[in-house]
Amino acid sequence: MSCAQTIADYALRSVGIGERLLPRSDFTLCQQFTLIGSGMIWNVYFGLFALFFGFFLATAVAMGKSARNPLIRKPAEWFIFIFRGSPLFIQFFFAYFAFLSLKSVSPFFDAFTSAWLGALIVLFLNTAAYSGEIFYGALRSIPRGDVEAADAYGFSGWTRFRRIIWPTMLRLAWPAYTNEAIFLFHATTLVFFSGFPAFQQRGDALYYANYFADKTFNPFVPYPILAGYFILLTLALIGVFGLVNRHLNRHLPQEARRPLRVRPNVIR
Repeated sequence: MSCAQTIADYALRSVGIGERLLPRSDFTLCQQFTLIGSGMIWNVYFGLFALFFGFFLATAVAMGKSARNPLIRKPAEWFIFIFRGSPLFIQFFFAYFAFLSLKSVSPFFDAFTSAWLGALIVLFLNTAAYSGEIFYGALRSIPRGDVEAADAYGFSGWTRFRRIIWPTMLRLAWPAYTNEAIFLFHATTLVFFSGFPAFQQRGDALYYANYFADKTFNPFVPYPILAGYFILLTLALIGVFGLVNRHLNRHLPQEARRPLRVRPNVIR
């Protein structure tokens, strides 16, 4: 089988398009690159949607934690504490079995036991908690002069938040938020090893890399391929977030702009 035929058969296998059966023997580099790359579709899916929805929840959580009313502040504080205080791997297990129990009560929860929804919810809540803490720290770091200037111009309520507080919060939080986004995409590799089953072997990139490592007894080919894909994904994220960071700091003089520094989390 040629490499072009392999790509045609397996490039979209992780989403159910193409050849259903996995190769069993005589594994080629093209097969490993193609199938692991196919699995990256799920990693990108989990990362993008969790990051998108988590961004808005994180903003709400940060505002809730900074509120004076304890009825608003305490739920935000406990939300951050629970999801930052427990391992993500355990959260996946707990969520899967919780959704499995709810499924026996109502068929409505059937979709929640699938990785595409159940695992996405866990990642969404987890990144919202971490990002919420980042945004809260940025809120506390907003210069008092900016707020006083907004008051002097007559801004108040939603207008002050939209035009002064929120942009300044994002500008201060963006370097740390970039690191959180990178970690989130790396954390997507835990999905299919944490309880959520891979339907018809349609797993993510790590799922296929582990498959080839088990079949060939040689982990030094599929796992470096997997690492290469994630390095490329990380570079793409740094590029996109760098452009946003430049846009957020466009009004500042060159010497006052905060550079984007990536500090990967070794242990979370």
